[in-house]
Amino acid sequence: MKLYNSYTQKIEPLEPIEPGKVSMYVCGPTVYNYPHVGNARPIAVFDTLKKALEAQGLNVTYVSNFTDVDDKIINTAIEQHVSEKEITDKYIKAYNQVRSDLHADLPDVTPRVTETMDQIIAFIQELIDAGAAYRVDGDVYFRVDADPKYGELSHQRIEDLMVGARIDENDKKENPLDFTLWKATDQGIQWDTPWSKGRPGWHTECVVMIQNVFQKNLIDIHGGGLDLKFPHHENEIAQCEALHHTRLANLWVHNGMINIDGTKMSKSLGNVWWANDLIKKFGGNEIRWILISTHYRAPLNLSEETFTAAEKELKRIQTVLRQADVKLQLADAPVDDAIDEEVFAPFMEALNDDLNTPNAIAVVFDTVKKLNQALRVREIDTNKVNALKNTLNKMLYILGIEFEPVQLTEADKKLYQQWRACVKAKDFEKADQYRAQLQEKGIL
Repeated sequence: MKLYNSYTQKIEPLEPIEPGKVSMYVCGPTVYNYPHVGNARPIAVFDTLKKALEAQGLNVTYVSNFTDVDDKIINTAIEQHVSEKEITDKYIKAYNQVRSDLHADLPDVTPRVTETMDQIIAFIQELIDAGAAYRVDGDVYFRVDADPKYGELSHQRIEDLMVGARIDENDKKENPLDFTLWKATDQGIQWDTPWSKGRPGWHTECVVMIQNVFQKNLIDIHGGGLDLKFPHHENEIAQCEALHHTRLANLWVHNGMINIDGTKMSKSLGNVWWANDLIKKFGGNEIRWILISTHYRAPLNLSEETFTAAEKELKRIQTVLRQADVKLQLADAPVDDAIDEEVFAPFMEALNDDLNTPNAIAVVFDTVKKLNQALRVREIDTNKVNALKNTLNKMLYILGIEFEPVQLTEADKKLYQQWRACVKAKDFEKADQYRAQLQEKGIL
């Protein structure tokens, strides 16, 4: 597997720190509202990456957090006259439902900020003790100058960042680029610390959760949306560099943003599409297919044409799988889990090339063509059909697409034979009646 490393701006091989095992952390959502389709893209991308790695025998530990402490959460709780936990529990449940609807596995660990608070407070104290952070009026700030390589992920010069930072200067800070580790507050959920009663800053949380779960300061893959690259991921690295002299992850992997009809999706523009609404309207398969149809690093544009194309493509795949199920069962053929390795190999080659899902999808359609050809002969080679069907299903599993297999009853088989007999006898009126029944059952 080779992946584009945002840190080095190069495609690099994944070389696990621990042979045979991959540690992967993906930044999760701040849970104050329902997930939008932008939240759904990293779900699909990194689940596909996980399954592609597992298909090659690697043991992946996949961690993704929930940020359940934030001003937006506190404000929402105040507006609705409920606790912050009621808000976060509600939207974590909604987020996990979207994950399930998109056929994505649950991460192995889903830490919450509120459950990691002791470790976060201890980590901030370590930064203070190391001279990488300082206290002002109950707030604690990270001293950006403590990381001489600051800007290494986003590839921005400190001088350029300073120009923008001066627009929003905070008199408490030594440097406009310094960021908050702890915020003193008397509003909403709070914790007692040696500095003040308050809550943590966003950028510290993920660093601590990574160290807490993996019990190390360097993991294989850190993922998330491109919008997190700066400042969030940049600031994660800075803290880890200051204390442990590591960049936290060997590979930094970022997925591109989503556009709606060519315009960036944004709450300020009012063009946010909620993931649950799209899944209800089009189905989990279709949304998952769209989310992986474009290379993960490229922007993904959603439009009416996008959904129409996805529906047609999935129907084509589902039809040939149904035909294979029917033909194999009508032939009373023995089935096993054998796959066609020669057909499967280019699929994995595409995914190993920086998770190139468009090229992998091209292999899927090539396999659909091969299976169609194998089904069109008078006497099918059941072993060949079975292997091609299994191969196609294995590809679809990795891509997160699920179709219910056809299970024929004896009555279904009789109905199918009656339909074929009428077609052969050119009794098209009866054949059409039988065909309609078979279609209603999902057999044709």
